[in-house]
Amino acid sequence: MLSDTNLIFILGFFINLLFAFIIIRFVYYPRQSQHTYLFTFLAFNTVIYFIMGLFTSVELSIGAGFGLFALFSVLRYRTETVPIHEMTYLFLMVALPVLNSILISSSQYEELILTNVLITGVIWALENGWGFTNRMHSKEIVYEKIDLVHQDNKEELLADIRERTGLNVVRFEIDKINYLRDTVNGRIFYLEESGRRKT
Repeated sequence: MLSDTNLIFILGFFINLLFAFIIIRFVYYPRQSQHTYLFTFLAFNTVIYFIMGLFTSVELSIGAGFGLFALFSVLRYRTETVPIHEMTYLFLMVALPVLNSILISSSQYEELILTNVLITGVIWALENGWGFTNRMHSKEIVYEKIDLVHQDNKEELLADIRERTGLNVVRFEIDKINYLRDTVNGRIFYLEESGRRKT
């Protein structure tokens, strides 16, 4: 028979996972349509919640939370480059279980729900460009000027894509390079003024 403490811990886990899933599935995923980081986001979120659950004291939990952020910062510079947009979501998936674990362990149930709802709402509003003149969109393209796909030619590459598409392209992420056909599969990110029709 599970004790009340264990039941509360399990309830907190499902609440944490529910809001993490909502943020990733309904806020992040529709605008990215990529599976690359989905496993990482939800795995980090789940594991960190259970790690935090091992610390029964709020003081220990807060200390462990800061320790996890420090470890996360070290790992950040020892792994492959991750776009800042995805890094923000990864940070969120690390911070969310820390907050939820502390709130559930201190029986602050109203604050738990309110915090998760507000965080989800803010992320959704920012992702959808509320309150901003320009909105970021993305589109997959096949690019054939492979000689421009080099860090030193970044500005020339973006200028060429802007001229071809007529879009205010600010970033180009490479997905796959085909040297046999001299083509690059990638995704462009462009700003679109509010009121303009999305292409």
